[in-house]
Amino acid sequence: MSRIGRLPIEIPNGVNVNVTPDNVVTVKGPKGELVKAMHKEVNIALENNQVVVTRPSEAPLHRALHGLTRALIKNMVVGVTEGFQKTLELVGVGYRAQLKGKDLVLNLGYSHPVEIKAVQGVDYSVPEATKVVVSGIDKELVGSVAADIRVWRKPEPYKGKGIKYAGEVIRRKEGKTGK
Repeated sequence: MSRIGRLPIEIPNGVNVNVTPDNVVTVKGPKGELVKAMHKEVNIALENNQVVVTRPSEAPLHRALHGLTRALIKNMVVGVTEGFQKTLELVGVGYRAQLKGKDLVLNLGYSHPVEIKAVQGVDYSVPEATKVVVSGIDKELVGSVAADIRVWRKPEPYKGKGIKYAGEVIRRKEGKTGK
């Protein structure tokens, strides 16, 4: 049995979870609403203010989908109650970020500023000139948008310049003088 998949998901107060017969899960909470279609071969049931995910057999596909489905539903419940956020740090001389309406404008050492359009369901905030916080209720979307921003200037191993996640450790290399 999957160690993750067998755990029931507690539904907090103020959150409403609906499951249709064709496994479309709808979660409504104080921060918003998320809808996701799960695989049809996994059994999802609501029991005693809990969501229980079970698998029909021990086939490798069912074993793989069991924990995945439970984790996706748990992320939906956490998203509509607390939300998710990723913090990005800009490291480099002259690297800075600012908001222009809802869009994000980054100066990353290119000859032009990089303008990143706002994505529906994701909010940008710039608490400092070198920090960008990406937040929203959909964990997958927040992570994807943060990764798309990071791609503009990945951290390099010699000086550590670039866009990195908060808490990310960059493996540093010695330069030519390292011999």
